[in-house]
This record gives sequence, structure tokens and C-alpha cells, in this order.
Amino acid sequence: MQYTTVSVTPYLQNCSLLWCEKTKEGMVVDPGGDVARILSVINKQQIAIKSILLTHGHLDHVGGAVELSHHVKAPILGPHQADKFWLDALQEQSRAFGFPPHEPFIPQRWLNHGDYVEFGNESLEVRHCPGHTPGHVIFFNKNKRIAFVGDVLFKGSIGRTDFPQGNHKTLIHSIKSQLWTLGDEVTFISGHGESSTIGEERDTNPFVDGHLL
Repeated sequence: MQYTTVSVTPYLQNCSLLWCEKTKEGMVVDPGGDVARILSVINKQQIAIKSILLTHGHLDHVGGAVELSHHVKAPILGPHQADKFWLDALQEQSRAFGFPPHEPFIPQRWLNHGDYVEFGNESLEVRHCPGHTPGHVIFFNKNKRIAFVGDVLFKGSIGRTDFPQGNHKTLIHSIKSQLWTLGDEVTFISGHGESSTIGEERDTNPFVDGHLL
């Protein structure tokens, strides 16, 4: 599996493009906006997009999903249905964060813990990781030892929990039970900022070990 990231929206959200080297089938994770930029990378890599994956319902992660879906003729999958209220509130999110208006939408399929999504000869395991939002999911590719974790965990930090239905205790439990168990050597791509490894964050992240709560 190959991947690249595209920084989108004024919030510099990491949209990820993943593809199978043999078949050139791929996925897009969290197309928050700047669809023309995402399409340019898709066309450059000559990828046939099979699905658009969403980690959670915040506008900077889903804002370009519908437009991109129309362009590439691919379904939107995810997040977990517990984030439906965030997708229902896209107009309110647009006003609150100064984005152009976005209409609510329902994905073609909600994702659940333990699901797998496939593209070419590759697959991603879905893990439900609530806390930042109640329906947040992450995607893990076992062969490449890489995870796409949205806003659950960052290099040196963790996701905010002061949004509606966010929960700090739940987030910490998700990190320890669903991310730490992937293995220290696993690289992860966050929704914002630099990549890191599970081992580095387990050893050094002050927001998980309790020093900065």
C-alpha cells in the first residue's frame, strides 16, 4: 500500500490518499475541503477511488466528501452512526467555523468496530475510538503497519473533548485500548500536524500518561 497526504482547509487538515500498488485502486480518508487539490493528486497518481472514508463528523474532515463523491463516483463510508448528529448539523458547523454553507448528508454506509474496507489487494481494519466525538473511527493497515487516526491522537497531544458529546475519559480509554494495542512500531497519520509512532507517543505524550490532564 502507498499513501500520501494533502493538507486541506484553513485548519490544515490531513486528507490521506491510499492505494494498492498492483491494482491502483484507492481510498480517500477525510476530504475536508479543497476538492480540486485532492482531485489533482488522484489524477497525478492515476488512482481509481473505490470509497471515501470519514473518521468523524467535524466539518474540516467531511466538508469535501459529497463533492468528491460526485466527481469520482464513489460511496462515502463512515463514520460510526453515533456521529450522525454532527453530519446533521453541517449548516451550523459552517456558520460557527466560517466555512461556506454545507448541506447535511448521510453516508452510504455507517462503519462499526471490527469492519474491514477493501481496495485492490489491501484492506483497512475499522476501530471505534470515541472521545473526541462519539462516533470517531480509525483505520489500520496491518501490512504497512500504519493507522489513520483522525483527531484521536496527535504527535505530543490528543484530540479536544470540549465539543458536544466529547468525553476526556472516554478518549483516553480509546487511545489505550485501541491505539496502544496496535504495536509500538506502528506509524500513525493524524488529522492535523506531523505523523508519529505509537511507541513514541506511549513513551512521551504527556496528555495520555496523566501529567497534563
